[in-house]
Amino acid sequence: MPEHVPAWLAAALKNVRAGHGKLTVAQLASERDLGRSGFALTSPAFANGAELDPCFTAQEEDAVAPPLEWNAPPAGTQELAIIVEDADAMSGGEPLCHWLVWGLAPQKGKLLEGEAPPRVGKNARKNSEWLLPDPPLGDDAHDYVFQIFALDLPLTLMPGAGRKELVAAMQGHVIGTAVLTGTYARDEDDDDAWDEDDEDA
Repeated sequence: MPEHVPAWLAAALKNVRAGHGKLTVAQLASERDLGRSGFALTSPAFANGAELDPCFTAQEEDAVAPPLEWNAPPAGTQELAIIVEDADAMSGGEPLCHWLVWGLAPQKGKLLEGEAPPRVGKNARKNSEWLLPDPPLGDDAHDYVFQIFALDLPLTLMPGAGRKELVAAMQGHVIGTAVLTGTYARDEDDDDAWDEDDEDA
């Protein structure tokens, strides 16, 4: 197991590597929080560790965010938040952030394919939307880790906040979490999109 990846997190992942240790869930959650009270995150579009369909990536022009579903969070939850990060691409020393979502009701729920969440923050490209996966051509498949957090207080962040602001607001308030990984490698026929390794973009 790569150094700095907590054992409890590694057990929930496939093909663990160093970048997983920098995910938000590794910073904010603990072994007690993962899957607490049966809390789980799934998608009807892909299984944990399976490949994302091109309709959720930069491979298709009209791509959207994938659908997600979660069961009831632990007792005491006041709000749910979702962060999606690429464990294999770093931006400013942090995993490349693809989606920041909060304001979700503290109950069993779902986001439909392409549905606009209640509150969305700025991704790594400073856009308040789902950042389409588009890893460098020739890279092995990247891990896009969907992380849902059950929080013991409602967040007061306004839409458009960034990753740092959301993480700071959640610090010390995570009482449950779950993860779901989708993988994606760029098609050799698709070479027109931006490169995720470009930290200046």
